[in-house]
Amino acid sequence: MSQPATQTAPRGAAQHDAAPSATAPGRTADVPTLLNRLQVLAVAACVLFGVITAGLQLLAWQANRAAAHNTEQLVRVQSIQSTLYRADALATNAFLIGGLEPPAQRQAYDDAIDQVSRSITDAAEAQSADRAVLADLNTVVNRYSTSVELARANNRQGFPVGAEYLLTAGGQLRAEAGPIITALVDANAQRSEDEMGAQQPLLLLLPGLAAFALLFWVNRQLAARFRRRFNIGIVAAAAAIAVLTLVAVVVSQGQRSANQDLRDGPYKDAVDAASARTAGNDAKANESLRLIKRGSGQVYEDAWAAADRKVRNTTSADAAWARYEAVHREIVRLDTNGRWDDAVALATTTGDQGSTAAFETFDAQSREAVANSGLTTTDELRTGNTGILVLAALTLLVGLAAAGAAAWGVGQRRKEYA
Repeated sequence: MSQPATQTAPRGAAQHDAAPSATAPGRTADVPTLLNRLQVLAVAACVLFGVITAGLQLLAWQANRAAAHNTEQLVRVQSIQSTLYRADALATNAFLIGGLEPPAQRQAYDDAIDQVSRSITDAAEAQSADRAVLADLNTVVNRYSTSVELARANNRQGFPVGAEYLLTAGGQLRAEAGPIITALVDANAQRSEDEMGAQQPLLLLLPGLAAFALLFWVNRQLAARFRRRFNIGIVAAAAAIAVLTLVAVVVSQGQRSANQDLRDGPYKDAVDAASARTAGNDAKANESLRLIKRGSGQVYEDAWAAADRKVRNTTSADAAWARYEAVHREIVRLDTNGRWDDAVALATTTGDQGSTAAFETFDAQSREAVANSGLTTTDELRTGNTGILVLAALTLLVGLAAAGAAAWGVGQRRKEYA
């Protein structure tokens, strides 16, 4: 077969060579059709590369945004749990005083219940998947607060039945609200961790490899029919795709590593601090319940010990918790030795020597740790995610530019043939 594209003869001679020959009927006449097909394949490979890779990057960008959103919801739900248990701790501790509880403590309880109600509403608005479960939780919270009010009313009048109302309220809170909140926490944690793990560097490699391989094949087909080893347009398109694919994989891998660091660092710290705060408030409530039962509250002391283990398993057992634990041990010693009034005084006083002051320090530190670690996680997921969105736009533009270069390169061969 003649090589019409590399002839140095005059134009008329090239046209003569391009005509079908008797020995090879139709072969040269297929060259324009072949060039058209090669051009379509090269352009399609570049455009599809741009669209698919940019689409994958947009999905990764959206995954990080969803991870930030789900982390916020997780922190919100854990805050509901911690605050609800704090309300119970305040209610049981105030009950020990008898009669009218201190106004400040009553106000703290009311504020905690109000905060729980507002947070449930906010959580339902933020995550539609949680609304039905949150509605059930709201029903439990209302039932709990009603039982506490009955307990208070009877306690103010000195009726022993008040204690039973309080014990019933606390038992229902743990039996009904506990599993609901645990399910919410697990669901949001799973969503958040799944989205943080959605960065797939190897998946971004596939469209680039496929486009590069197809462009390499097109270049070989052109080289087989023209005395040109490389087609400038095809080579430029392949080089642009190769470079951008490498950049996309590196950025995705970097984001994947950053997300793993977040999951093992600030995100875990937020979850652990929230769990410790919930367990701590549960322990404080059980401390008061032990004293309310007056000599038959070992079951509540066992519950206190279980909560203490949770705090220690999720935090480094900081100085605030160690201080509270020391005062609690003293309360247990006094109660065991028959000095119930002294134990109650130590558990209810707001002075520095009591368990309440030590516990309030722990609670405040835990609340601050949750807020700071949660904010760090969501901010990093959002701000570190901007580069992926910019790269997605650049990928689409480079894919279109590569398609133009490939079309131009094949067009040059068409002009030579003509």
